[in-house]
Amino acid sequence: MSATHSRITILAWCFLLFLFTPISSVASLADIIDKIKPSVVGIGTLQKMRRPPAKLMGTGFVVADGRHIITNSHVIPDELDFNNQEELAVFIGVGKEAIIRTVTLIKRDREHDLALLKMDFRMPPMILGDVSNVREGDSIAFTGFPIGAVLGLYPVTHRGIISVISPIVIPVNSTRTLDVAMIRRLKNPYYVFQLDATAYPGNSGSALYDAETGVVVGVINKVFVKETKEKVLENPSGITYAIPVKHVKELLKSSGVKF
Repeated sequence: MSATHSRITILAWCFLLFLFTPISSVASLADIIDKIKPSVVGIGTLQKMRRPPAKLMGTGFVVADGRHIITNSHVIPDELDFNNQEELAVFIGVGKEAIIRTVTLIKRDREHDLALLKMDFRMPPMILGDVSNVREGDSIAFTGFPIGAVLGLYPVTHRGIISVISPIVIPVNSTRTLDVAMIRRLKNPYYVFQLDATAYPGNSGSALYDAETGVVVGVINKVFVKETKEKVLENPSGITYAIPVKHVKELLKSSGVKF
């Protein structure tokens, strides 16, 4: 066998080995969770004279320069009790050693149920993706606080797929429950992601991210509750909606925040 023929044979075997070797560049979900957990925060209020002084109301995640946080608008109270020094706060860390820091509301996008907060310190931000690449059937995950901080601050992860990309639908019992905002959305609906993964009220504001890359593609917005809110934990509908990340980018851009 000539030297040239031997080199060709070796190259052929190397090519076949490369072709059938599993690609390990895609991180496991466990690796991604470890990476994004430092960017996940609880959202709530702090009032020192209240018992308990801290109230966790939802989830948020750090974006942009590491000083900004995205969550749902409905997680943020319309009014704070300034007379009793109530403030917006973020819950940081894990377990009972979590710390609480105050933050400032920068801007709301009520139409898409988003809110932008700012803090005076930095945390690792999550990467915002491109919704044009999102497809039905894509694997997704979200990490947040589905039942608040009853036992301490322990981020919980759920995973699933994007079931369908469809116009926003708000079920109502009768036309009497329709308000002006709902009617406007029904006339000019925007698209949302419907998921097969079950979220709970405390997940509101959680980042919806690609389960293979950790890149944010949306924000958990609401769960379709088929019974009373009190029964949502024991009997959830399993239908969860998320707002596409492009609306997060629009909110950041309109607020002058680079990302």
